Amino acid sequence: MDADGPDGPSFPANVSNVPQPPPSRQGPGDPSIRRTWWLLAGAFLALAVVNGFRLATERQPVDWLTVGLVIVAAVAAIAHRNAVAGLESRGRGEAESFARILRGLSHSVSADAIVSAILDDLIAATAADHVVLVRRRSDGVALDATLVSRRAGVPTTTTVLPLAVLDAPSDGEERAPVAVPIAHDAIAPDADPLAPESEPASPAPPRPAATPVVLPRVARRASDVGGGRMLIRRIAAETLALLKDVGLPTPDLLGARGTSKPSEVLARGPEAVISERVADRVRSVFGLSHPLTVPLRAERGVIGAIVLSRRDRDAWSQSARRLVRVAATETAAALDRAMSQREVAASASTDPLTGLPNRRYFEEFSSLLTGRRRAGDALAVLMIDIDKFKGLNDTYGHPVGDEVLRSVAGAITAAVRDQDVPARIGGEEFAVLLRNPGPTVALEVGERVRQAVRDLDLRSLGVPTVSVSVGVANANTAEEPIDSLIDRADRALLRAKRAGRDRVIAG
Repeated sequence: MDADGPDGPSFPANVSNVPQPPPSRQGPGDPSIRRTWWLLAGAFLALAVVNGFRLATERQPVDWLTVGLVIVAAVAAIAHRNAVAGLESRGRGEAESFARILRGLSHSVSADAIVSAILDDLIAATAADHVVLVRRRSDGVALDATLVSRRAGVPTTTTVLPLAVLDAPSDGEERAPVAVPIAHDAIAPDADPLAPESEPASPAPPRPAATPVVLPRVARRASDVGGGRMLIRRIAAETLALLKDVGLPTPDLLGARGTSKPSEVLARGPEAVISERVADRVRSVFGLSHPLTVPLRAERGVIGAIVLSRRDRDAWSQSARRLVRVAATETAAALDRAMSQREVAASASTDPLTGLPNRRYFEEFSSLLTGRRRAGDALAVLMIDIDKFKGLNDTYGHPVGDEVLRSVAGAITAAVRDQDVPARIGGEEFAVLLRNPGPTVALEVGERVRQAVRDLDLRSLGVPTVSVSVGVANANTAEEPIDSLIDRADRALLRAKRAGRDRVIAG
């Protein structure tokens, strides 16, 4: 497995296609490494025997020094062996966790399935107490924050966050370092930059324009800033860590060293500001502590974040950081794919000019509704046509005709009920499917549509008024096919046209 610097192993590009390693064992698993350790152990044993013999026979001071060095080298070798074994075990665990996450995401096609696939695996792999996935809703009006807890009996919880949490940071939220322009004559070459200001003896000669410069750093001794204490503290910390690597129990004498920050963000620049904002909101909503946050980056920008949380103050491991970074990258890609597929599906069933459902959607919805109708369910259909629309197009041009179509579609949408389904099914023809209308509701809705279109103010387009003719058909029985309803409404629309237009007729 390739090394990834001091942080540990790196992962192949496609972990799911890589053969999984065998279960972890104590000690390095590679045969060549095991042979190396046996050779090293034999060398230490030989050194111990030789030094023991010399101590028993000669008792020279240098022999005691040699024994001490052998002991130190043995301790270092054992610690190194344990570190290699732990690194190998953690690498296998990370690869297996990453593979599980990828498999779960590859089988998920909806945003909800993606959330379910990522959270359980992530909470197990990172040893977090809680995992929160914040994602932009498909309708783009808010954020969903889903919490999964390691605690038994705590249900998965989803709450809504405002979309403004993902807004780009303002100038006050992020301040980039800037160079300070200082004139060349502001400080004399031999002047002390820390001395108090005094009046110059004579005016300085003119200099070129000011340019950004870097002020010299004032050197200080280590003892002035506690450098000696920090060095002793570092040596003590490394010694305790070495004893812990060997396997000896060590007290936490340096409690502050291993504590994590109150809030840690794995991002930079504007993304860090957004992630910190998400972490603050999640902390206040769910009452979490010591969060580790990484943003979900997509081509359209930051679409959410993953927040890990736990109660203890130990610093997050490099393994947890790597896994949550990888999980965030793959989750953002999966969510972006799901949103794109949803947008493609929506565009295939939406009329691009008016924004209403198109004929395909209307027919599919009608077919679906037919299979779910129950005895007693009532249905009605309105067929709507703009009067003399061809003449309007010829007189005012197609761009004006398109604006009229948009205005009429808006008037129809505003006039029908929330449970009704309006659609544009032709050039200037619209249809409305009414669900569970009363005996007179369909006629009332048709009249509201006619009046709403008549009341449109189109003077900005140069068009005086437009009108529509409406044909209405109510289902006689629950078994009557919707195609039959549409046919009756169409015939009623034709009669309304022949009767003088701008009217509603029931069929």
